[in-house]
Amino acid sequence: MKKSELAKYEKLLLKKREELLEAIRQKKSQLDSTIKESTGDLSSYSYHMADQGTDAMEREKAFMIASKSGRLLYHVNEALRRLRKGDYGDCQQCGKSIQKRRLQAVPHARLCIECKEQEEEAKTGRR
Repeated sequence: MKKSELAKYEKLLLKKREELLEAIRQKKSQLDSTIKESTGDLSSYSYHMADQGTDAMEREKAFMIASKSGRLLYHVNEALRRLRKGDYGDCQQCGKSIQKRRLQAVPHARLCIECKEQEEEAKTGRR
């Protein structure tokens, strides 16, 4: 792969990394806030059970999004590592080059489309 192409993919990966870090920061601040802080209520009265349930659900949703973002951040960092190591764009399973269209859509891809399909089929048990 040409240096100009690698630079383009590195730029895409760094942009995605920054977006993910910002999303994680936002979710972390949402998780760190208490019920009183988030509602602005300074009273010491207890909240209705439905309000507490809604708050718990929102916190769980924020945690799930942060967790998913963290996993994606790991894959982006691994792609940056591969890029700097010199094997970016090569399928980690078969060794063939990953199509440029795939890398444009999923710059952190570690598998070519054929190997990814095989991996997904193995996960779902379909053939």
